[in-house]
Amino acid sequence: WTKATLDYAVEAAARCAVVDEIQCGTSSQTQNYAATRAAGLSVAPALFTVTSAGCGIQVSIDLPFEFVAPGLFPYVLTLRSVACYPT
Repeated sequence: WTKATLDYAVEAAARCAVVDEIQCGTSSQTQNYAATRAAGLSVAPALFTVTSAGCGIQVSIDLPFEFVAPGLFPYVLTLRSVACYPT
């Protein structure tokens, strides 16, 4: 669920950065937009990265993830989500 939520957030933010200059006209606005699209997660906007890439505008995040039952899964892994929307 967490990975799918992050995937949705970066996809929505990359699209917003290209098609909605009012709401996502700057990198920080796009980061804030991405954080609001990560429903149910407390993700700081600064964790999202917004760059211009060969594919268009790219939004990504690397989020450390701890399992709900740390006794069963005593490690942390990093969830990575990346999306690019053509300009």
